[in-house]
Amino acid sequence: MNQDEFIGAVAKRCGMSSEQATAVTRATLTTLAERIDGGEARDLADRLPEALRAYAFGGSETGERFGLDAFVERVSERADVDVDRAKDGVTAVFDVLRDAVDPAGYEDVVAQLPTEYGEVADQTAPYVQRSR
Repeated sequence: MNQDEFIGAVAKRCGMSSEQATAVTRATLTTLAERIDGGEARDLADRLPEALRAYAFGGSETGERFGLDAFVERVSERADVDVDRAKDGVTAVFDVLRDAVDPAGYEDVVAQLPTEYGEVADQTAPYVQRSR
């Protein structure tokens, strides 16, 4: 999957423009890289389209510990969208990640997240259009 396909899939799944989907994707990957351990962030980055890799590199070997609400708020601020749109976007990005990377790689990433992240990062169910 290349960057355009990735962003297009995010846009379709959350009903955003390509520009908004790009901003939310970048913000989600950046925030995810802050939340998970650095080694796992680098592994994820290696599995992403080249143009998105820089956003998934963690700045620290030890991920910050923050909950889902803080995650969504960071994405909201970075992408300049309201919190509800940010949560829809985060969910879409995780859905596309699940499709874009191998199952073991995706599982390694979400395994580092607390169970509350299951609202946006469902690792078991196939993709389904979520209602807003």
